[in-house]
Amino acid sequence: MLGHECDRWLWLSFRWAVEDNHEGRLLRLFRRGQREEEVMLADLELAGLTIVDTQVAVSLGGHVAGTIDAIVLGVPEAPEKPHVAEFKTHNARSFAGLLKEGVEKAKPTHYVQMQVYMHATGIDRALYLAVCKDDDRLYSERVRYDRLVAEEAVQRAKHITASDRLPDPMYKASAAYYVCKMCPGNFFCHSISMTSEVHCRTCAHFTARPDGTSHCAVYDAEIPYEAQIEGCDSHVLHPNLVLWNQAESPDGITGAYRIEGEVVLNGAGGVSSRKLVNDHWTPF
Repeated sequence: MLGHECDRWLWLSFRWAVEDNHEGRLLRLFRRGQREEEVMLADLELAGLTIVDTQVAVSLGGHVAGTIDAIVLGVPEAPEKPHVAEFKTHNARSFAGLLKEGVEKAKPTHYVQMQVYMHATGIDRALYLAVCKDDDRLYSERVRYDRLVAEEAVQRAKHITASDRLPDPMYKASAAYYVCKMCPGNFFCHSISMTSEVHCRTCAHFTARPDGTSHCAVYDAEIPYEAQIEGCDSHVLHPNLVLWNQAESPDGITGAYRIEGEVVLNGAGGVSSRKLVNDHWTPF
């Protein structure tokens, strides 16, 4: 995701602050994309390439990680060089842009994704293979490693995940901008600015540490990944994820917000976060 131009969206995504509910049609499209990976792997083998590995998990330190579709050998232009392989599906309009401009300009998110994967593995070539879902045309492009692009993306990710505050939106942000219109979290910039999610990552006591662990200030302890999904009764809604102004906490642990002219305590010493969300969050 690190090629996405908006720091705010990346922070909201890392914090699981937006529930991205896709309709069935989109879920089927995602499923097709997953199936296409198997087809493209088989086609590469038929073309004489060797599949070295698939679904390769990589970590770049802290909370920055990803999964490479495949590592391949035998690309005709450099048969002895291993390549990070990335497989994507496109509709006809997106595919036309790819043919015209190439992956770096047409799909910068995909380009940065490959740069980060090459950085993680020490492999200096990538193979981008795309299929047009409308007519099965294929597009392939070899991409060279760009250390500066990769390092900038990784450092950006580490800065965003370590931040305790919601970043500013991208400079182009407007309700009419196409990236904003498609963003599942656009209401944080253009509407209600309120999360509906209650778990550790939307809690004011959560901290993502540089070593890749997550820390809870209430219990002064590391939070296992599985526990982050559920949260606990001490959950306090992060002040950047609600509509209200903060008030003074009575103990430094319990949250306090000014809601409709009254101070409302939030957390173990007050109203639960789930009740506050249920009472005040409305679909839009």
